[in-house]
Amino acid sequence: MSPVAARATTNVFSINLLFFISCDMNSKIALYNGTIYSEYDIISDGALLISEGKLLGTVPVDQIPAGFEPVDAEGGNICPGLIDLQIYGAGGSLYSADLSVESLLHIQNTLLGQGCTSFYLTLATNEIAVFKEAIRVYKTVNPRNTLGLHLEGPFLNPKKRGAHPAELILKADVAILDDLLADAADTVGMITVAPELLEDECLTYLRSKEILISAGHSDATFEEATASFDKGIATVTHLWNAMSPLHHREVGLPGAVFNHHTTCASVIVDGVHVDFEAVKLAKQVMGERLFLITDAVTDCSKDIYHHELHGDHYILPDGTLSGSALTMLAAIRNCVEKVGIPLEEAIRMATIYPARLIDRNDIGHLKAGASANVLVFDRDFNVKKVYFEGEKV
Repeated sequence: MSPVAARATTNVFSINLLFFISCDMNSKIALYNGTIYSEYDIISDGALLISEGKLLGTVPVDQIPAGFEPVDAEGGNICPGLIDLQIYGAGGSLYSADLSVESLLHIQNTLLGQGCTSFYLTLATNEIAVFKEAIRVYKTVNPRNTLGLHLEGPFLNPKKRGAHPAELILKADVAILDDLLADAADTVGMITVAPELLEDECLTYLRSKEILISAGHSDATFEEATASFDKGIATVTHLWNAMSPLHHREVGLPGAVFNHHTTCASVIVDGVHVDFEAVKLAKQVMGERLFLITDAVTDCSKDIYHHELHGDHYILPDGTLSGSALTMLAAIRNCVEKVGIPLEEAIRMATIYPARLIDRNDIGHLKAGASANVLVFDRDFNVKKVYFEGEKV
């Protein structure tokens, strides 16, 4: 990076820190007058204690310790900050089309305002050089609430490519993977692949990098998908979308994940990508293995993905469905109001279940010792307050 670029990065980051210093890191607050949801606990008469960026657990309201500032949740719902393992951009900034520090920080702050306090910033199929530049830029910032990068491609099945350009889809080999991930340590946390086209040596290589591997954009048979799960593929990308169908003579990738007792799957609950009845069916079969993502994009008229808002979702200029317009809180609302999932379970689908999948014990719940990432929303699913590492957003 040139000295000028380095100075620009420093200035942007310094300015962005102002976003967080509205609350003293050493402040102590007690959130009360709300229903507290943490994993399987629902507490209606307690106060959630936050101190020095950590949670101290809950106490009865009449036992709030001295030195804690009471903060009224006004009868709202208090839950962990939401976790999105697949989102491409927000607020008019698509990361793959604007590989800059400013873009990263704008997306970060937009999502914080929506109550999403942890996310994998995702890039769809692109040139290897673009992925590598995305990794480089990310490492110059290492945004505080970003878990890392999720590469959705380019190792997909062209038959199930969806909005991904066919000419950029590649067959994986170790040499390509080694080039792609050469400088990706502690940056790329997740990758979506078509398992039926991934050689065992490539799967072994990815596992050696401790990257979460997801099956997606795949035409895998039941047998192929099941074999890949048994070899270490731990989850499935946007269940039902861009994959072999559930057919009574060949149940494909959906049938494989339904019948596997440990493999998880994400799902886009906007009623466009997946019918709400299909979400209901998947939930009944998979239980706690099903979790929420937004798969959200944003308006973009440059680079290779020209996303256009079409009512409540995004399309490419040729009409291909290209992403959702969801927020994580809207996905929770749809689960409750359209699918019939209880609120507490819908919250778990956006918090503790994805946290388990990525093996993070410090987020996704409100137990003592967790990072103080907290969302307060009202009965109409409006964001009222967000705290990130104890700081009010």
